[in-house]
Amino acid sequence: MVLECLCPWDGNLSMVSWTKIPDKDPIAVFHPEYGVAFSHHYRERIEFLKNTPMDGSISMRNVTHQDIGLYHCSVQTFPQGPWTRNIQVEDLDEPPEEDNGTEPPTLEPITPDMELVAEEDNNLTISCNHEHNGTVYQVILEKMPHGHPWGIIGVCKKVEGGLLAEDYSDRGRVSCTDSLDVSLHLTGVVQEDGGFYRCTFSTDAGVQTTTVLLTVPPPGGFSLSTYMMYIYIGAGAAGLVLLVAIIVLAVIHRKKTKREEYRVKLHPSQRQPNFYENISLHPRKKPRPIRNCPVYANLQSVQSHKARHQPHCK
Repeated sequence: MVLECLCPWDGNLSMVSWTKIPDKDPIAVFHPEYGVAFSHHYRERIEFLKNTPMDGSISMRNVTHQDIGLYHCSVQTFPQGPWTRNIQVEDLDEPPEEDNGTEPPTLEPITPDMELVAEEDNNLTISCNHEHNGTVYQVILEKMPHGHPWGIIGVCKKVEGGLLAEDYSDRGRVSCTDSLDVSLHLTGVVQEDGGFYRCTFSTDAGVQTTTVLLTVPPPGGFSLSTYMMYIYIGAGAAGLVLLVAIIVLAVIHRKKTKREEYRVKLHPSQRQPNFYENISLHPRKKPRPIRNCPVYANLQSVQSHKARHQPHCK
């Protein structure tokens, strides 16, 4: 496959770089003084043609479904400045569609058929199970990170002699079954795993697609499991408080009822009198009447000693 990137004006070429969107790192770089550099996925597969002094075209060998996507070529020149070109590779069996503008195509809003929520460090399996209206001979699994174009991460197709599986996922493992059911197994989910996943089924009745949206909440965010845990804890605490309140009220009511029944069943003679009823705080004493009664006393008569020796006088 040849991707052409020929600068239309004359000048001095300073550098050529190729990037496959949405990847940020270049897949191939050419510098007149320092030579060439390639990404490890494309090493030994890409070659700069350099047919003219301002030619930044590349040739790619052993192409697969992973090579389908949008490519961005940037040519740095002097003195007129940079020149860029975008090339969209739609199908390896058809000529690629070219876009001479400098902006990538606008992405349309996507309505997912199913939504999944996964917490970080957990395991997850995304399955492409779909009721087909015909015989399936190929399934393509793609991923689109938020705000970026689609990229193929797995292909399952029937060929002569059996089943062919192509796994291009860097984060997970793609599995294919004989019925062409495709699954992506993610171990230790991270934030970069979030986004849209699309399964495209090629059948004898046409092409059918299924889209899945995977959301990975940020660390410390309010996840679904945390939300449900708070609901369960709150409901349990409310139920416990209500039960304790009912028990306390029942005990108080029972004691009060028993006390009233006991007082009613007692015979009036068995009830203890209340000594504090109808008693004045300052009782008055009635004065006793004074009676004119004689008072008798036994007195001993003592004679004086002097009177004993004195003579009697007449």
